[in-house]
Amino acid sequence: MKDLFEKIYRDKGPLGKWAAHAEGYFVFPKLEGQISNRMKFQGKDVITWSINDYLGLANHPEVRKVDAEAASAYGSAYPMGARMMSGHTGLHEKLQNELAAFVNKESAYLLNFGYQGILSTIDALVSKDDIIVYDVDSHACIIDGVRLHMGKRFTYKHNDIESLEKNLDRATKMAEQTGGGILVISEGVFGMRGEQGRLKEIVELKKKYNFRFLVDDAHGFGTLGKTGAGAGEEQGVQDDIDVYFATFAKSLASTGAFIAADKEIIDYLKYNLRSQMFAKSLQMQLVVGALKRLDMLRTMPELKAKLWENTNALQSGLKDRGFDIGTTKSCVTPVYLKGSIPEAMALVRDLRENFGIFCSIVVYPVIPKGLILLRMIPTATHTLDDVTETLDAFDAIRTRLENGTYKRLSAAVMASMGE
Repeated sequence: MKDLFEKIYRDKGPLGKWAAHAEGYFVFPKLEGQISNRMKFQGKDVITWSINDYLGLANHPEVRKVDAEAASAYGSAYPMGARMMSGHTGLHEKLQNELAAFVNKESAYLLNFGYQGILSTIDALVSKDDIIVYDVDSHACIIDGVRLHMGKRFTYKHNDIESLEKNLDRATKMAEQTGGGILVISEGVFGMRGEQGRLKEIVELKKKYNFRFLVDDAHGFGTLGKTGAGAGEEQGVQDDIDVYFATFAKSLASTGAFIAADKEIIDYLKYNLRSQMFAKSLQMQLVVGALKRLDMLRTMPELKAKLWENTNALQSGLKDRGFDIGTTKSCVTPVYLKGSIPEAMALVRDLRENFGIFCSIVVYPVIPKGLILLRMIPTATHTLDDVTETLDAFDAIRTRLENGTYKRLSAAVMASMGE
């Protein structure tokens, strides 16, 4: 028998092994100042491309005013307790009704946190006889939700409809034996690469297969579709999404989330979502703030228009300069470069220290070995000058990556890690 912690002492994991070199700078960095296009990192001004404040609501004067008034009126505790017991209010219901109407669903239910909310939704929707079929590139919250499932689950290749069909064939045969049903899960926008889920094609498969469709639209809500109602609206299939999920943590720049579906489904979930039945209700301060943010989303289309002006300028500028941004169909803007993890660390340090550009770095095991992904999130608060300055910086760092500058700078790190 071994000490439970022995494996932890021996192996810190694929990311943890870099902690001594990365923590405080590349991971767990401290961005300071008001959330905006320009913030401070270690005392220096940086153009910030790592904040999901898509519509620029985080520090909008109208939002800050309502948030402050709500904090003064209710504090940060009310209501106390779970919704079922003592944490339910008329304003919670009002927000749910407005969210349902906005995303064109019969009913909606508030969630106190997005990650645990969708995890719990998956858990509640399926029983041991049911089968889940989900995209292999699904977010960790979906994967954790699927892990709770006591029955069978299959992954299909990312955004690959042929692979989905093959797995639906398998799932259908199995469901005929178990007497269960099938849940298909996709994301509206895949947050790492920026691709939209192939919702339209998946919905079309309902003509051939019997399944229900759950969509996690964390990045699509507020940014896609004519009104901002998300990827389903963008692709013209919102009515065919059976359960729609979105978070407040991105476009609404807050905390919380919601699910929307037919009333009978939401009524069932209200009484079976363990993460909501046994946890504190969303605070009134956040509910009042979300009502204001949703109203601005409905009535101020100029916010989304500015977001897309900046997005189009950034993405077209990168492509014009020969950068690989993959197949993004959203505001999420990935830039793919070739290099090792130590080279990526040297590159990002150069961007931050010498060019004043702060963006997120993604490396193996999230993406294949030998690739570096620099992930940028444009927002409505960015300016076209920010875009130009960033494009010029990317030209410079690409040259240094290709001529071996970062390889030389990272040699000591590589040696210490045995790479």
